[in-house]
Amino acid sequence: MRIYELGEGTPEVAVVGSIHGDEPCGERAIERFVAGEPSVERPVKLVVANEEALDADVRYLDEDLNRAFPGDPNAETHEGRLAHDLVRELRGTTVLALHSTQSYARPFALVDEVDAVSRAICPHLPIEHLVETGKFASGRLIDHAHTIEVECGLQRSEEAAVNAYWVVRAFLAATGVLSAPVEGDAEPPLSLDRREGDEVAVFRLLDRIPKAPAERYQVFADNFRRVGKGDPVAAADGDAYSADSEFYPVLLSANGYEDVFGYAADRVGTLA
Repeated sequence: MRIYELGEGTPEVAVVGSIHGDEPCGERAIERFVAGEPSVERPVKLVVANEEALDADVRYLDEDLNRAFPGDPNAETHEGRLAHDLVRELRGTTVLALHSTQSYARPFALVDEVDAVSRAICPHLPIEHLVETGKFASGRLIDHAHTIEVECGLQRSEEAAVNAYWVVRAFLAATGVLSAPVEGDAEPPLSLDRREGDEVAVFRLLDRIPKAPAERYQVFADNFRRVGKGDPVAAADGDAYSADSEFYPVLLSANGYEDVFGYAADRVGTLA
């Protein structure tokens, strides 16, 4: 882990990037933020998590870090030990975890469940969608620390790195770490502009969308757009999967996961 601490005192706010080594947007956002030498109103900790996987340019060395929490100091795997160390570093903090995805180009957030903290913070982030993971949070950081995960854009893209930086800035402003823009900083891209009062749509994961072994995969639906009963969703080597009932796809992609296309979700409300 690479750890930066800004401000005086014990941090109660933290940012974590690059839990996965093939998602460099988190590291890039943290390094850009720290390099600006920002003036902070309260202490904050920023962590580049899986440095070894980043250096190797792979998702993980031994096991998926975001399925290994809370970890074990005596684990046989690198990520098992790292998970334990990271939970220890983040204890007592409200956390932003930066990720990227193969399924959706615009930032969206995930939480274990919508609570008072996520209600207070998420409407101030440059996102349009918030997802409750519920039973699907097992092994993830959001199941073991007070964490808001943000998928910042398409994996390895320049846009994801830019988005991640502005997500960090918005999160730190919402938590009182920042009170003003960093001098000389650019404005966020127009694609991230959200006006005060814009609503955030809230979804809750219902089930996985299964994915059979195949050589070629296709998806026919769009993330966060309603799929009706009987509508085509995806196909494996030409064998199509259609919806048994109405749902909203989340993290739906042809090649993002090995054994699922993504998740089926219900739209349950809004935050403003």
